[in-house]
Order: sequence, then C-alpha cells, then structure tokens
Amino acid sequence: MTEFDLIRRYFTRATPGTLLGVGDDAALLQVSEGNVLAVSSDMLVSGTHFFPDADPFLLGHKTLAVNLSDMAAMGALPRWATLAIALPDANEAWLERFSAGFFALAQQHGVELVGGDTTRGPLNLCVTIMGEVPARQALRRSGAQVGDEVWVSGRLGDAALALAHSQGRIVLSGEEFAACAPALHQPQPRIALGLALRGLANSAIDISDGLLADLGHIIDASKVGAQIDLVKLPVSLPVSKNFGRSLGVQCALAGGDDYELCFTAPATRHRDVLRISEKLDLPLTSIGNIVAGQGCIVHDAAGKPINLGSSGYDHFR
Repeated sequence: MTEFDLIRRYFTRATPGTLLGVGDDAALLQVSEGNVLAVSSDMLVSGTHFFPDADPFLLGHKTLAVNLSDMAAMGALPRWATLAIALPDANEAWLERFSAGFFALAQQHGVELVGGDTTRGPLNLCVTIMGEVPARQALRRSGAQVGDEVWVSGRLGDAALALAHSQGRIVLSGEEFAACAPALHQPQPRIALGLALRGLANSAIDISDGLLADLGHIIDASKVGAQIDLVKLPVSLPVSKNFGRSLGVQCALAGGDDYELCFTAPATRHRDVLRISEKLDLPLTSIGNIVAGQGCIVHDAAGKPINLGSSGYDHFR
C-alpha cells in the first residue's frame, strides 16, 4: 500500500463544508461572515502521551478530542482539521480502528478532515483544528476580573489516577479503574459548554496540564490572583479516597489530562451558570474566586494553604 493509497482509504471523506478539501496542495476554506478563525495544534507522541499498545480506536478519539477541547475553551465552533501522522508501518488493522475512532468523534462535532501528511517514523500524531467564533465573543485567558467566581466542568483527577494505576504507582480495584479510565482514554470535549459561555464567562481555558497550571495561565494573563477551596473540587470517589495519601490531591490539582473547562464569571451570573449546567446535563462547580494580587492559593478543609510542590505537567521538567 502506498502513502496515497493509505490516505485515500483511511483518511479521505466528503468535505461539503469546504471549497476544496483533501487532494490538492492545500485546502480552501471559507469562514462564515462575521466570524474569525480560531486555530490550534496539539501533538501526541507514543510513549509520552499514550502507551504504545493503546487501543487505536480510543487513540483516534483522543487525538481529535484534545484539539476539540481547545476550541471549546475559546468558545469556537469546530469546523475543520488537518492530521499529520508518522507511522512505523502501514498496519491496516490499526489504521482501520484509528480512523474509525477519529471520524466517529469528527462526525459527532461536524468536523471535516481537510488535509495533512503521512510519513514513516515513530508513532506521532499531530492535529491542527480550526473553528469559527464571532470576534467579540471569543473566550480568552486574559479577561478574569477581581470578584469573578472560578468554575470547572465535570470531574478532576480521574485521568491522572487511571494513569497512576496503569504505571503501577497505585493499585485500584477493577471497579475503581473502570470509573476513572474513560477520562484518560476517551475524554469528552466540552464544545457545547464553550458555546454557551459566550458573553457570560470573562475568561476560560481547557485543563490539559492540571488545574493549577492552567488556572495559572488565566491569572497570569489577567494579572490577578486566585483562591481555591480544596473541599469544593468535584472529584470521584476513587480520587477522594486517595486524598489522605496526597496522591488524590495531586491528581485533582495537578494531574492533567482532564480536558474539562476552567472558566471565570461574575458572581452575579452564578444562577446563569447553573442554568447552563442543568440545560447541558453537565456538572459545573464553583471552586473559588479571583482576587487582587498574583498567584493561586489553595486552602484545605481547615482553611490553611497547602503546597503541592508541582502545579502541573511540563514536558521539559
């Protein structure tokens, strides 16, 4: 099978939302009137972001999901993607499963694959995602205001705890691992939430490197500080059971791979956020506040500051 056979068989689909899709030197895209283009790229490397023997269907899902999460954080409607993929070999069974997982999620969110590249090499997956958002409604990291409430979607720490189990750093029961593993292998990008937060949230970011690291990007960009209450963090029973040995706290605050949204909104819009939560059937939890100053302070159940030592994942530390 040649490189072009591989592309035609596994990665070419109809692209009615483009002027020109796969098959030429570049795609031709038309942004809707009144919108601007939101663009982001994420790379997944075997052995760094996923295990070499990862289920290819779930890997296809996650490869796109982590990029869709960036669109959610911007309040953008995802439209198009490109995929650059390095493969050790043209394993047809693997490609069938991977592309099925990728396109299942793409179809769910109306995303068209409009180009990319393939080459032989260590398994490496890179997606560039493109979406549309009205220029004045794009969610940014730099808009947090003193007095805002800090919110997070879903649950925190499940993915990091499942990873710790997979790496042998902790032993979970079969039931506990089953409860946490979907967050690691099949994260759900919060696109509908990002769209609903347009005009309501003052700032937003997706939680990929850990709550403290990513909230830190908001407060740095906004030149404010934050205070978080540990007891308010939305966590599963397996994560909360490990709070006493500090691993649970580490997973919830700095574990990464959550792909939930962290956002800030005026306290006066508290009920509006709860209405969004009810409409989307998605837990949204207020975990603290934006304050004057700098840095983020996390208070334990007794109101005392805690120090984790690490705020989140960094590829070069």
